[in-house]
Amino acid sequence: MSTKELEERTLTPDDYEAIIALWQRAGLTSIRPQGRDSREAFARQFASGVQHIVGLEHDGSLVAVIVATHDGRRGWLNRLVVDPTHRSRGLARRLIATAEQWLASQGIVVWAVLIEEGNDPSLQLFQSEGYVPGPHILYLSKRPNAEA
Repeated sequence: MSTKELEERTLTPDDYEAIIALWQRAGLTSIRPQGRDSREAFARQFASGVQHIVGLEHDGSLVAVIVATHDGRRGWLNRLVVDPTHRSRGLARRLIATAEQWLASQGIVVWAVLIEEGNDPSLQLFQSEGYVPGPHILYLSKRPNAEA
């Protein structure tokens, strides 16, 4: 399969089930289906206008996805996953480029990612795409519950 055999498209709330299933197949551990990743939260985030989700499909099945968001100043590339059976084919790089193009079209020229410690493949991928570690920053969050 070549990357040309894949259909790239903007995903919508109608794709919610396929996105969640792909995140699970890819081993994403931060999914919160009862909170920030619930169907309702997903639809609200999509309607905000500052979130853009792009997927790649092969034979009608979602095999890769990235979520791009911004706060008006900085763009974030989130939840980049590729189905384990489709890895090492340049799909992640293709989605990174697409997300960066969308952020640039929104006037956002600083792009960032958060990578969990120990996720060396993601760290290496983003570094190979020109992302460099910033100064050491402690990430703190406050959540009303475990699903937030």
